[in-house]
Amino acid sequence: MSKMITVKVGSNMKREDVLVPSSKTLREVLDENRVNYTRSQVHLDGAPLQPGDMDKTFDAIGITESCYLIAVLKTDNA
Repeated sequence: MSKMITVKVGSNMKREDVLVPSSKTLREVLDENRVNYTRSQVHLDGAPLQPGDMDKTFDAIGITESCYLIAVLKTDNA
C-alpha cells in the first residue's frame, strides 16, 4: 500500500506543495501539475534525474516523506 508524500513541485519560477501517493511516477506528478519538462532539466532534491527516472515511482526511488521535484528551464546561449 502506498503512502502519501509531500512533493514541492514546479519550476525555478513557481513551486507549490502537493500531496501525492508514493506509487505515482515523477512524470505523472509533473503532468498533473502542468509543469513543462520538455525544455527543462528535472531535479529531484537538487540532483538531476538520469534517463528512465521520470517513469519511476517515488517508492522505487526511495522517497518516504517529502521531496523537491523541480524543472529548471534550460537557457539558450546567445
